[in-house]
Amino acid sequence: MTLIKSISGIRGTIGGTTGDNLTPIDAVKFAAAYGAWLKNDRTKETYRVVVGRDARISGSMIQELVMNTLVGMGIHVIDLGLSTTPTVEVAVPMEHADGGIILTASHNPKQWNALKLLNSKGEFLNGVEGEKILRYAENEDFTFAEVDDLGKITVNDAYIDLHIDEVLDLELVDVDAIKAAKFKVVVDGVNSTGGIAIPRLLDRLGVIPVELYCEPNGHFPHNPEPLKEHLGDICALVVKEKADFGIVVDPDVDRLAFIDETGEMFGEEYTLVACADYVLSETKGNTVSNLSSSRALRDITRKHGGTYHASAVGEVNVVQLMKDTNAVIGGEGNGGIIYPASHYGRDSLVGTALFLTHLAKGNKTVSELKASYPPYFMSKQKIQLTPELDVDGLLETMATTYAHEDISTIDGVKIDFEHHWVHLRKSNTEPIIRIYTEAGTQEEATRVADAMIQEIKKVAGL
Repeated sequence: MTLIKSISGIRGTIGGTTGDNLTPIDAVKFAAAYGAWLKNDRTKETYRVVVGRDARISGSMIQELVMNTLVGMGIHVIDLGLSTTPTVEVAVPMEHADGGIILTASHNPKQWNALKLLNSKGEFLNGVEGEKILRYAENEDFTFAEVDDLGKITVNDAYIDLHIDEVLDLELVDVDAIKAAKFKVVVDGVNSTGGIAIPRLLDRLGVIPVELYCEPNGHFPHNPEPLKEHLGDICALVVKEKADFGIVVDPDVDRLAFIDETGEMFGEEYTLVACADYVLSETKGNTVSNLSSSRALRDITRKHGGTYHASAVGEVNVVQLMKDTNAVIGGEGNGGIIYPASHYGRDSLVGTALFLTHLAKGNKTVSELKASYPPYFMSKQKIQLTPELDVDGLLETMATTYAHEDISTIDGVKIDFEHHWVHLRKSNTEPIIRIYTEAGTQEEATRVADAMIQEIKKVAGL
């Protein structure tokens, strides 16, 4: 199961056979399906799509296939080249484009790549739109343009700088306060496009960047998911450099994690908590995160007089609930900051600028800031799926077993106990069941997760 088709796009491993992996034929088919959807969704004379990619090794190949497929559909392409997911999202409305495609498999290892699909607002497609594209692809329901009607490719490599301009213009980003603080920050760009964008942002903010793995060559020096077990090098370098903190992003720069000045993880979950704490102190309002995110955001939101809401997992679900509740900030506990004053997409550049402002104004170290927040600890585990496993039936059984607790079934099964919670769900991006738990200590979170895994295996006969 190495080709995963979902409403948000298509993701798979490079090489292998068509339909089982992300081969050139699959890339062309899904790019054509997206083009067909675009042209059927909006009747116009001309169509424009923004395309950018992270630095993974297969990126250039996949991008050329995708762009020239769109050209073959009679669609004009704005080629951002090496870019970030939030930069492409920002570029779509700035270009008055009809949509966007980002070539990135986010935190997946180097053998993976994906087509992430955007609408004319620069936001991920909803379920109805995604299903239409899947049908177009399955039925090969697309017509290519005749020779006089082919699209054209225009290269524009200015958008990372334009994105940074947009971030610096945000009302709650205090450039002067950040410059006055004279921060020194280590950046781990995992040899992808974060190594271009984040140091450039820091430089504009008067922050001294110390670059680690910032060469955008696609050779990830460690597992690209920004979790503690993968980040020993930056933790050591923050201490060695006597830096104020460290910044870690994933390959497409929509997940953001911090390392404190002692070389300890600030915690991906607390990226959103800290940014929300600052935004809510300046702008009263509500917040949203997904069901797998920390209770700490709820606590901070209530402290500032707002209301917290939880959505199903997935950026499109978080964004919709943010719009429905007029949330002033939201995101996901994996370090994804969504700040509507900028745009409705997870954005590590926005998150970095808000965090730096919060630090500069608060006059605290990063470890002191973390200590000021409610202490919660998470365990994030997974069980590999087998083709014969009835996952939906398994989740129904777990919901029935714990029906006497506070249960949510809008996305898998979330069981809220008094002092901890458990969330069980099928992954949208990998053939696994995710088991997330949170409790007041790491030991308790791990114990709860281990016990739940054993219970699931027993029920499933694994």
